[in-house]
Formats: sequence, C-alpha cells, structure tokens
Amino acid sequence: MNVLDLARPEIRAMQPYSSARMEASGGQVFLNANESAWAPVGDHGLGCNRYPDPQPAALIDALAALYGVRREQLLTGRGSDEAIDLLVRAFCRAGEDAILIQPPTFGMYAVCARIQNAGVIEVALKADFTLDVSAILAAVTPAVKLVFICTPNNPTGQLVPRASVERLAQALAERALLVVDEAYVEFADAGDASVAGLIDRYDNLAVLRTLSKAWALAGARIGSLLANAEVIALLKRIMPPYPLPLPCVDAALIGLSGWGQANAREHVAIVREQRERLGGALRRLPGVREVLPSQANFLAVRFDDATAVYRQLLAAGIVVRDVRRYPNLGDALRITIGTPAENTRVLAVLQEAATCA
Repeated sequence: MNVLDLARPEIRAMQPYSSARMEASGGQVFLNANESAWAPVGDHGLGCNRYPDPQPAALIDALAALYGVRREQLLTGRGSDEAIDLLVRAFCRAGEDAILIQPPTFGMYAVCARIQNAGVIEVALKADFTLDVSAILAAVTPAVKLVFICTPNNPTGQLVPRASVERLAQALAERALLVVDEAYVEFADAGDASVAGLIDRYDNLAVLRTLSKAWALAGARIGSLLANAEVIALLKRIMPPYPLPLPCVDAALIGLSGWGQANAREHVAIVREQRERLGGALRRLPGVREVLPSQANFLAVRFDDATAVYRQLLAAGIVVRDVRRYPNLGDALRITIGTPAENTRVLAVLQEAATCA
C-alpha cells in the first residue's frame, strides 16, 4: 500500500492550478503574470512587484540542510498552521474521515479538522501529561487518517520519547499518517531530539518544523513540513500559488546564515539556562502548586489561585497565557521564558503578591 492511498482520491486526481511563475522561468522581460513593471516605493531591491517563487530554491536548500532531509522531502509555507491545514484537507473527506489528538495539546489540529468537517478523536494524555501510546492505538478507527503528536508538547512541555514515535509509526503503517509537531524541539536538552531522520524509514511519518520559536522569526511566518516526497508533491497540488512573501524569505535566509545560526544557538542556550532558573525559583514561591517539567521555551505552572496571579501579572504589564480551559490544566498558566531581566521581573511581581497575600 502506498501512503497516498490514505489521501482523498479527488485530491490525487485533480488538476492543480498552474501559476505563471511555475510555467516559465528565465527570461529578462516578464509579461506573463500581469504584474506591475515598477517596483514599489521602499522596495530596496527585493522586487516585490513580482510574484515570488512558490518554493524559493535558496530557502528550500537552507531548510533541507538545517533539518537533514532532501529538498523533495520538504514543503515550506506560512508557519506550521498552513501545513496542518493542507494535511487535513488532503487526507480527510468532509463528514467521513477524522484526526486523532491528545489533549491538552496545540489547538490548531482540531480547528483545522473542524473547518474541514472532519471528526476529532481525543485520547487524553496521562495524568503526568505523557503520551499513552497503547490508548492511542486502541482508539484508531478506519476513519482516522491523521494522528497528531506534539513534542515537546504545547502547552505542557514534555518531550515524547523517540521509541514511542517509532512504535506509533510502525503500528500506523498503511492505516494513518503520523504527524509529529516539533515546533519547540530546538529547546530540548537532548542534542538531537528530532525524529526527522526516521522519514526514510517510515513513509507514513511527517514532521512539522518552524522558524517562529528558536529562530526568532514568528513575524515572518515560515514553517516547514518534512515528509515522504509523494506526500510533499500531493500537498503542493492544493497549496496557494504564492505562499511566501519576498521580505519573509529574505528574513529567513538572513536568520539561517552562519551568523544568524550562531545568534540563534546563543539565545537557545540562554532559554535553557533561564528555564531552569525560573522553574526552580517558581517552585519555591508560596501559592505555586507545581511547575511542570518542560523541554520547550515555556513553563506550565499550577497555582492555588491562577486567576489572581494572572491579574497581578497583567497589572504589572506582564502578559502570560491563561491555559485553564485545557483539560487537566484548570489551575495553570503558561509562562514563556523571556530575557533574564523579564524573568526576574516575573519573579519579583509574584514574590510581592505572595508577601502581600
């Protein structure tokens, strides 16, 4: 069985849109795309009067080298969100197919499925927020086409062991595509926590990566899907023709340059050190019930009164994420690791609030 047999047959059979940029390359005078012949004010040589390449070669090469995959195994687009949406639309028939998720987890998996009118099967994480592989496999029905796992998990921070990913990939072969979201994997203490190296072994494995977190490019919206080349080719058929704005591609290439990578590694090291510092200090504060172990750039923290803590921080100009709506996190806030000075400010506000209580 080919992994594409899991995809919607009408997507496999459709005639994709062919953009002007895809149909012709080279040349010196471009009169095929109804673009303006003049660059806009403040263009600075980017050429924003022209449509960008659908998958810019320089960016694809840089990302493939970064993630250790072949260029035909990589699709880049507007953050991980676009890849999630494309996967759901390509593999799930409206009103018939489903995805499987493990709450509490990233909310866009379910949002994209519901927009597509696909079912959402939930298998809760264990009490300690680790993955229950046996329960996941027991819940997979013939309708399930995509199984999403997030590692490190958002919003709890735990890393899924590689052995668990392999067990799922093996058991789901010819049944479902396993999608591993590694948005925060650069922050893990392990030197190489990514499972991208398993793609050649399992054609039903896909990996989501992003430049939004460790690479400090959230505003550029550059995400990648790493997968079997046939899956990548399928998604290109339904992707909008010009997904990546030229200024965003330019920012990504600067971020992935030699000095850009050195800068990112320096900041990731600071985040790891500050994660330990902030977590240890929070555990000693009155009113803190628990700081969940995290391998991401945030901490999920349980409080005796999360509502009061949220308001105290907000009054001090500090915005954290209220995650109390998530299952089993009714007393928790998610705090992103900031600069050392920002983390010190968080601790000072919480200490002051505890003293006045």
